[in-house]
Amino acid sequence: MRSPGLAALELRRFGRGKLPRAALVALLVLPLLYGALYLWSFWDPYGRLDRIPVALVNDDEGARAGGERLTAGDDIAEGLRDSGTFDWREVSAEEARRGVEDGTYYLSLTVPADFSRRIASSSGDSPQAGALRVRTNDANNYIVGQISRTVFGEVRRAASAKTSRSFLDRIFVSFSDLHGETVKAAEGADKLNGGIGKAEKGSQDLADGLTDAREGSGKLSKGLKGLHKGAGDLQDGSRKVADGTRALAGRVNAAAAQAGPFLEKNEKAIGGTARFVAESAKTLREDLTALEEEAPAAAKDTRAASGTMDGVHRARCEEPALPDPVCPDLEKARDAAAGAAAVAEDVGALVTGHRDDLKKLDGHLVTLERQARTLAARAPHLSEDLDDTVTRINKLDAGAAKVAAGAKKLTKGLGTAETGATDLDKGVGELETGAGDLNGGLLKLVDGSGELAGGLHEGAGRIPDYDERDRDRRTGVMADPVRLVSHDLHRAPDYGTGFAPYFIPLSLWVGAMVAYMLIAPMNRRALAAGASAWRIALAGWLPVVAIGVAQTLALMSVLHWALGLQMARAAGTVGFLFLVTACFAAIVQWLNARFGAAGRILVLALLMLQLTSAGGTYPVQTSPGFFNALHPFLPMSHVVDALRRLITGGGLGPVWQACAVLAAFTAGALALTALSARRRQVWTMDRLHPELTL
Repeated sequence: MRSPGLAALELRRFGRGKLPRAALVALLVLPLLYGALYLWSFWDPYGRLDRIPVALVNDDEGARAGGERLTAGDDIAEGLRDSGTFDWREVSAEEARRGVEDGTYYLSLTVPADFSRRIASSSGDSPQAGALRVRTNDANNYIVGQISRTVFGEVRRAASAKTSRSFLDRIFVSFSDLHGETVKAAEGADKLNGGIGKAEKGSQDLADGLTDAREGSGKLSKGLKGLHKGAGDLQDGSRKVADGTRALAGRVNAAAAQAGPFLEKNEKAIGGTARFVAESAKTLREDLTALEEEAPAAAKDTRAASGTMDGVHRARCEEPALPDPVCPDLEKARDAAAGAAAVAEDVGALVTGHRDDLKKLDGHLVTLERQARTLAARAPHLSEDLDDTVTRINKLDAGAAKVAAGAKKLTKGLGTAETGATDLDKGVGELETGAGDLNGGLLKLVDGSGELAGGLHEGAGRIPDYDERDRDRRTGVMADPVRLVSHDLHRAPDYGTGFAPYFIPLSLWVGAMVAYMLIAPMNRRALAAGASAWRIALAGWLPVVAIGVAQTLALMSVLHWALGLQMARAAGTVGFLFLVTACFAAIVQWLNARFGAAGRILVLALLMLQLTSAGGTYPVQTSPGFFNALHPFLPMSHVVDALRRLITGGGLGPVWQACAVLAAFTAGALALTALSARRRQVWTMDRLHPELTL
């Protein structure tokens, strides 16, 4: 009988009676217990995290920042409750501690009382980081602790980003304020530049005015010098006149007793003296006239200069809102001009105040001249006019003395005025030099203020001025500058889909292992009939392959239609699993055929080695070196890699490689089983009396 017939005959045994049928059904259902139940139990655990009770302790007392109330703790608590992650229960600190300890809560999150205050300190002098305290208990569940670390890492990053946005927003608002103040400063610098420009023009006007004042003070000094000289001449003349009239009076009085004879003897001398007196009186009158004419002109010039200085000082220092920096110098110039004007006015006042005396003096001089001329004319007749002449000469002597005294006083006053005018001219000269220096300094100041205004405008242009929309966009980027853009090439939609490539081959291996507990690895009839070794191997392999195909169909049907497993290549997945079950059946068959009862232990040991080195949960690189060394040499490693590509998608390179590896394992295992069948056809003492029977 051929191998397929022997395999069919082996399967028909399960149709004889209820117990064999039940055993066959158990063989078909057994992979579901390993595959479907395992995957069902944690198909989507992350989608049910909202069922995990955790404690939330919010002790935050809030704070004030920038004039606003900050309640960071309440914001975090509200965000956690709305997130749908964990079943948040707000409790006291003591209840949270006790609940984590006894397992009521898997973990607790505490927002301390100073949380908002620490966050608000970021804008102060001593910034402090806010701290969230997480308390876990791995005795309750280790995985929950790992999940919480990931979740709270996101919570911390979100809270930090929100705090950073608030802090950066205040910085950008400060930038806007700084921009506005800089613009104001630039506008003020423009006004300052304009004011300094006006001051420079005013200083130029001042310099020009002081130049004119210098010319006027020079003229005043020169005029007063001439007046003083004329007054000196007047003083000398009046003194001589007084001396002459005294001498004349003395002579007249001395000779009064001898008037007749004396006059007769001295007619010519008297006539000459009278003519001299007449000419002296004329000269003195001319000097007095010149003094009366020039003194008011000099006073007028000095008053004009003083008025000019007053006008400049009033325009530069009293009327503007901002005083001119040259005001101190202007004030000195105004005072000096006022002093000169006062001196000139004193001279004018002296002349004006003694105008009556001068007029009287002039009248006396006129009289003196007239009388002297009359005397000269009447000298031959003096004897007749002796008495009258003596009287008049005495009066003339008294008047001449008064004129001499007045001329002396006038000379002294004009000397003082000349000194004051000289000092005034010198002071105005110094002011003129200072005004020139001031004008040069103001020119430089105009250039500097222009550069200042330009620099402030340029600085204001460089300082950012963001509106609310720009601030929101920029603070969002700066608070979270690096975004993780995740792109899954072939994303597994849930936890069960990701672990299916690991549990499906596990269930098929268990199915083959249990099948060979009920089906002999080598057909006894074929052995007894002396069939060929290959026929014996195939006769024992094909029934388990058929059962494995049925197990695969049952398992994948439940996973797909009951649990919702979606496969990128459904037909390829099922076909590949047929090859997997054939390979696993061949390996389990050989271990049982070659080692007998001990082979069952080896099958279980080989399963453990494959599970630990296949990389079905964590990448195999995270396992110890021993499992990394086994990984490429065991069939389940290739099966897991291939199923991942078939279920979630991706390149088929690992699939074809796995098919080649499985085909090689299948052929090798069948060959070794055939060799074992050949050996089983020879009876030995070990076969007759085995050391161990299971």
